Amino acid sequence: MFLIRRAQSPSVPTDSGLPPVRRRDALLVADLQDIPFRRRASPALLAVLVVSLADLLTGKDRYLAPLMTVVPVIAALTLRPGELLAVCVLGLAAVFGLSHYDEVDNINDARFVYGAMVSYVVLSLFSAWVAKIRMRRAAAFAAVSSVAEAAQRALLRLPGPVVGPLRLAVRYVSAADASKIGGDLYSVLETPHGTRVAVGDVRGKGLGAVQTAAIVLGAFREAAYDEPGLRGVAARIEASVERHVPDGEFTTALFAEFRAPGEMELLQYGHVPPIRVDGEGRAHVLDAPEPWVPLGLGRLATGEPSSWGQEFGAEDVLVLCTDGVIEARHRRSGEFYPLAERVGPLVRGAARSAGELEAAVGRVYADLLAHTGGELRDDALLLLITRTD
Repeated sequence: MFLIRRAQSPSVPTDSGLPPVRRRDALLVADLQDIPFRRRASPALLAVLVVSLADLLTGKDRYLAPLMTVVPVIAALTLRPGELLAVCVLGLAAVFGLSHYDEVDNINDARFVYGAMVSYVVLSLFSAWVAKIRMRRAAAFAAVSSVAEAAQRALLRLPGPVVGPLRLAVRYVSAADASKIGGDLYSVLETPHGTRVAVGDVRGKGLGAVQTAAIVLGAFREAAYDEPGLRGVAARIEASVERHVPDGEFTTALFAEFRAPGEMELLQYGHVPPIRVDGEGRAHVLDAPEPWVPLGLGRLATGEPSSWGQEFGAEDVLVLCTDGVIEARHRRSGEFYPLAERVGPLVRGAARSAGELEAAVGRVYADLLAHTGGELRDDALLLLITRTD
């Protein structure tokens, strides 16, 4: 249990990095307490009704009231201890009523009736204790989830819907259990050298992938302001990865720079090629003229990476993603998600407004979930970009 020592404004972050309101909401969701009481109590109340009807319909020669012991067991799954005891009192009243209806309470030896009552009361008290333990575990889970969300916010430093001349819409999903942090990363910065975008995908999952993502993002945030060209930015990140990431680990990455209206510069490090959707809804896959190896493997290659320019007009939508999107398998056939074939109609016209762009990324994500059957098995990032200048 948590002791409240002083009142805090909902906007003031706690030690976990989230406002108290966010932590409370996380707890409510984790323990189903965001659902109204009548809905949470309905399974237990339905059990009371079913047992009562079964006893009444089978006549007085069938004594089914002891089956009411299922009520506290069911209630322990969704109700708080106080709520559980209130529902169990209703069940106990039903047991009394059924015992009187079946004339069991008039038997000379009523020890069976008393035994049923005592068993019901003991089970109700035990179920209330179980409900209390359940709520404590839910509180611990909510605390972990809150810390995970705070860590993601600190790591990703999510950009706003507009950065410089760019409008953004994003969907980010982590495959890690009970976590909102994964190995996919992105950042959008307005710098003296233009608006720069980084999208990456760290090999692996879990804490190791998060640590590598933190290294890549930290290096990008520093280099993006200092280096005049994208190659210099990427070189700084490559050096940081070689120093701080274990051998054999790598990160695919894509860098983009937006300076003059109507064009952009791209630099690819083994990452998924970006897709440009024009105003007519046609998708153009922007493959690198000279592909380069992922970050962390540069010492194994000869030569140097090179960037290339692409047109990017006011009606265009740039679609960036990670492997978790294009490698998502169909729920039955196992085929990969055909993003390049399906994204055009889904994002057509999204450059008109922020609302259209947000709706477009929602359509793509919904289509992806429909393809997989509602579940993603890998980290996935979808980032849609349009121009505002």
